[in-house]
Amino acid sequence: MSDKLRVTNLESGIVIDHIKSGKGMEIYRLLGLDSLENPIAIIKNVKSQKHGKKDIIKIDGNINVDYDILGFVDPNATVSIIENGKVTGKKPLKPPDKLTDVIKCRNPRCILSIETDMKHMFVLADSNSGLYRCFYCQHPHMAQH
Repeated sequence: MSDKLRVTNLESGIVIDHIKSGKGMEIYRLLGLDSLENPIAIIKNVKSQKHGKKDIIKIDGNINVDYDILGFVDPNATVSIIENGKVTGKKPLKPPDKLTDVIKCRNPRCILSIETDMKHMFVLADSNSGLYRCFYCQHPHMAQH
């Protein structure tokens, strides 16, 4: 088996690179990429000098990407915007201050367990550790960076 895999360059699109190995499918799911008609390449467990292994997602065509989701799942990932076959911009990521309907509160006593039409909102409590707290009950949720 070859340890090299070639995915052609994009003419126009988005490349999410340096994703922590194993997080590529989570990003794919949370961004709702399965509902797109665009060609998408998910490359898992690519050798990385910096991280050992990494995942990469290439999306053909320009789409709106939720940078809050990317910053929540892996704030160390990089996002490159490709136009005419060249990188025309990079988007820095950081953990978002607030998340809405990305994660669910697991506290059975939270109002969200009763009121099903309310949005699940979490607020960043500690950016160093990735700790978020439910907006309603303050139940903790730790981001898995």
